[in-house]
Amino acid sequence: MSYDPLQDDLRPHEEITTPPATFDAQLWFIGRIHSPFATRADCPKRGDPDNGPLFRIEVFAPWAPALAGVAGKDWLQILYWMHLSRRDAVRQNPSFGDQSIGTFAIRSPLRPNPIASSRVRLIGVEGPILTVRGLDCVDGTPLVDIKPKFGVLP
Repeated sequence: MSYDPLQDDLRPHEEITTPPATFDAQLWFIGRIHSPFATRADCPKRGDPDNGPLFRIEVFAPWAPALAGVAGKDWLQILYWMHLSRRDAVRQNPSFGDQSIGTFAIRSPLRPNPIASSRVRLIGVEGPILTVRGLDCVDGTPLVDIKPKFGVLP
């Protein structure tokens, strides 16, 4: 029997699956998020756009021109890749209880495609660097996309 280091991460009543051997799509990381949190254990469960710490979002050079007009926005939707998360969990036990729940019924970072989405408050823009509040990720997290946040906010 071979040793699977990720198996040690499982809580009671959790299940994993064998992911497909190939991917259906590709994407580019368009930047990097610089966070005050060094590890997943340091991160809050949700970011605080009003009182949370400042994060710096670095947009890579080829994509910097796409920031034109962002400075006029108060709120953004940030999509990022939770690169430290396992991708095979189908049932999870987030509260270490005596049962598990399906991955798609919770906001856990353990997902088949570990894409996170956070509504953030834009504090400032300086060249290819955005300063925001409201994220909940580790330092160095890859950036997938930035979208303006429209409509009524909760």
